[in-house]
Amino acid sequence: MKRIAVYCGSATPEDPRYVALAREVGATLAQRGIGVVYGGGRLGLMGALASGALEAGGEVIGVIPEALAGEDAAGNQKERGGEVANRDCTQLHVVPGMHERKLAFTTLSDGFLTIPGGVGTMDELWEAVSWAQLGYHAKPVGLLNAFGFFDHLLAFNAHMAATGFVRPAHQGIIIAERELDLLLTRMAAHEPHTPIFAMKTSDL
Repeated sequence: MKRIAVYCGSATPEDPRYVALAREVGATLAQRGIGVVYGGGRLGLMGALASGALEAGGEVIGVIPEALAGEDAAGNQKERGGEVANRDCTQLHVVPGMHERKLAFTTLSDGFLTIPGGVGTMDELWEAVSWAQLGYHAKPVGLLNAFGFFDHLLAFNAHMAATGFVRPAHQGIIIAERELDLLLTRMAAHEPHTPIFAMKTSDL
């Protein structure tokens, strides 16, 4: 994996472990020679992730929508926004909106890594899972369950599988671990499953 899209929150929780974790993830990826693709912000876990990678000499590619960048894709300044864009990135791509942003994450990266975050982070995670299930990509989808943050989400995912809403072939799409090194090792060894697009009607 040359680049990994990292999904995380732009908020700064009171518990300092979360910001420290984001910085550690960025630094670790950089030390392994893996570029970071992320949401392009400088606040919260996003900013810590980027700083950790940049300080360790890594590549950081930010992808941010126009509404948050304070400019359009052509570089024309807009009246509002711009306070959250991270201009220190190796590359900063300004895209029209959220759909283009998530498509860029998929195009630019060789895998996806989700660390703690909020609604936007969950949206990005589930889209990566859904696209893998359908067959829009065959890249590993990792979930760093640090501090047990995703315990309930993983339990709900298991519940969806147990009730028949996730097919057996797709129940292993989310690769979840509590330790980053083990998670990256498993992601690197990822073998694509059979996507829905390749299944026979009788298997659906």
